[in-house]
Amino acid sequence: MPSLFEVLGLLVLAGGVAYWLEAMRGKELARAAGKHACDGAGLQFLDDTVVQTRVRVRRDEDGRIAFYRQYRFEFTDSNDARYRGNVTVFGRRVLHLSLGS
Repeated sequence: MPSLFEVLGLLVLAGGVAYWLEAMRGKELARAAGKHACDGAGLQFLDDTVVQTRVRVRRDEDGRIAFYRQYRFEFTDSNDARYRGNVTVFGRRVLHLSLGS
């Protein structure tokens, strides 16, 4: 029979894995949104990645708790200058995307 400590350890481990998987989903969603926005505007999405700059826990319209994540990425129009874009992901949807800040 597992002890309370073992059960608690497994729950913490499962929670950590679930958080990591959700973070990877959010990052991929933000990356795809940034790349799509750059492609649509005729810009080059640099480094093929985004960087998470902030994470919060908030409630959505239905009262469910979801992660609110903000990401930053870089793009260029001429390969001479790098510009920053921002993506905000809430749960599993993109809330906001901006090019050029």
